[in-house]
Amino acid sequence: MELGQAAVSMSWPDLEKADKPSVAQFAQINTFDGFFIAARELDSNFTWDKLKNGKFMYVHGGQPEAMLRYGSFKMGLDLDEVQGINKPSTEDMMDSWRKWEGDFFHEQGSYPQQLEHERCAHIVASVGDAVGPVAFSSLICRWEWLETDEAKRFSNAYRASREWVNTSDPGEIAQAESSFFPDHSAEAVARAIRTYQQMGTWSGDIAIPKNLYENALNVFEHSKLISQRHPYERVAVPPP
Repeated sequence: MELGQAAVSMSWPDLEKADKPSVAQFAQINTFDGFFIAARELDSNFTWDKLKNGKFMYVHGGQPEAMLRYGSFKMGLDLDEVQGINKPSTEDMMDSWRKWEGDFFHEQGSYPQQLEHERCAHIVASVGDAVGPVAFSSLICRWEWLETDEAKRFSNAYRASREWVNTSDPGEIAQAESSFFPDHSAEAVARAIRTYQQMGTWSGDIAIPKNLYENALNVFEHSKLISQRHPYERVAVPPP
């Protein structure tokens, strides 16, 4: 394969070993963490310290947990003080929640929105709001693919597509993407899209901003997942 979706953090394990990253990071996808926190009960006065008052089913490991830990830290909470529930997959999380396990739930859209649609959860917080703008997800490719005409055509198409999801009606987008969410209502998907638009998740150019890259380094430094701040120039490249 020539290209795929990942995050700038995918390049850091290679750099930790003093190797050249195996892929080039050439375009930004999301500029905010897309995960939400849902609760059993509606709470218009939710604060993050309330996560200590029940069992918290959250995505363990990798970037999702690193972002959650950093967001918790910025909100005055140490995630280690929370009684966590770890499930092997999102499907297991959804099934367990529907069986009334856990008091708080953490996943990306539109899973929390679907649970809210089913009237068994209420979204009370956004991890993206807590973390702030960050290089969350990106497009990757083989280094040699960057120089091809196909890469240039793809970048132009991707730039137009990202603008479309940033500015079009959420219901229209949800309808176009329905095959990717067979178990989700169109309303739940549209609500997630609308929230992402309002956050500015897909705003700006497709190039990976250096300041957002630096913010991602802050997140992974906090969780001690990297030993040094790896240079932007060794990871990100301009879109073809």
